[in-house]
Amino acid sequence: MSTVSSRESWPRTLLTGAQMLFVAFGALVLVPLLTGLDPSVALFTAGVGTLVFHGVTRQSVPVFLASSFAFIAPIQGSIAHFGVSATMGGLIAAGLVYTVISQIVRLKGVGWLNRLLPPVVVGPVIMVIGLALAPTAVSMAVGDTSDNIDYGQAIFLSMASLFVTLMLAVFGRGLLRLVPIMGGVVTGYTLALIMGVVDFTPILEAAWLSVPAFTAPSFHWAAILFMIPVAIAPAVEHIGDMVAIGSVTRQNYLEKPGLHRTLLGDGLATMVAALFGGPPNTTYSEVTGAVTLTRAFNPIYMIVAAVLAIVLAFISKLGALLLTIPGPVMGGIMTLLFGSIAVVGMNTLVRAGQSLTEPRNLVVVSLILVFGIGGMQFGGGQFTLQGVSLAALVGIVLNAILPPEKELA
Repeated sequence: MSTVSSRESWPRTLLTGAQMLFVAFGALVLVPLLTGLDPSVALFTAGVGTLVFHGVTRQSVPVFLASSFAFIAPIQGSIAHFGVSATMGGLIAAGLVYTVISQIVRLKGVGWLNRLLPPVVVGPVIMVIGLALAPTAVSMAVGDTSDNIDYGQAIFLSMASLFVTLMLAVFGRGLLRLVPIMGGVVTGYTLALIMGVVDFTPILEAAWLSVPAFTAPSFHWAAILFMIPVAIAPAVEHIGDMVAIGSVTRQNYLEKPGLHRTLLGDGLATMVAALFGGPPNTTYSEVTGAVTLTRAFNPIYMIVAAVLAIVLAFISKLGALLLTIPGPVMGGIMTLLFGSIAVVGMNTLVRAGQSLTEPRNLVVVSLILVFGIGGMQFGGGQFTLQGVSLAALVGIVLNAILPPEKELA
């Protein structure tokens, strides 16, 4: 178990932990702001989820868990169709998928997962997650979702926020490179203040301290079936996250504490988050970047960040402040963010080195993309499959039933 060493004072530990939360903060609150969930609840569940993860992994991996981007589109669609409470039930089921995968990995190793979910399936599914959100990003960027902002103001705010975000991501150095989203939000919000388009009513009406607006889950088959397949992509991505942080700290976390433990920690953190009405948790690559930069390898820093997130969740004025961020500011950043998710999927295919023009791969990738982005749906009522869920299922089935390319030759 990790503790603060004699060389490290508690003030330094507190400052380093706060810095880790600062790095994760922009992306952490972005997910609830885009999906209509409460950002204060997201802060609370990120803190609790991180503590759960470190409890499962015995404080051996320096990671912070917070809102997963992979679930943005499914959460938006699920809330629109089934409501927040049923969506939380679906997310608990998705977390349960994580835990089941973790136990199979414990018993069988990771080879079966690579066979079930090869790059030709995972890559396009991740692309669907990003590209399915493109219309939402553009709609917010041009002001369609904001009543008090006209088109000209919206374009100015969204493009200014986007410009600063991409400049920090590409040209930023040190800590600045780790907080491009926060930099874009602060810039856009400052410009919106100058233009007089920020509504301060939520801040004025909020108390200084209060319990976050937790939402209890309810369970409906339609919402559960809608959400379960979405857990596939983040579960596969989690392996990459563990390899990445392991390369930084020069530890093999797939062996100790073991991939089954880290997957279990992720799954339980997601389930706990949904119990309170928060978005699913996942390991944050931004924080991995911060660990690389600061060489802060002690997991105690992440535990401090988690406790700080829980404390901040009860400061209502902070949650209200986040709700006053104009839609176009978020929309501008989303255009880059969702595009980058799609690029991660493309990179998964590229690194696999397989020819996408071979008939088998062409069929699998094409149908995943068109079914996922085009709005195809099967079934109706309580048993509707569509979007990312349908795309993932189609990819898995096609990969399982179509013979390997060498057998087709």
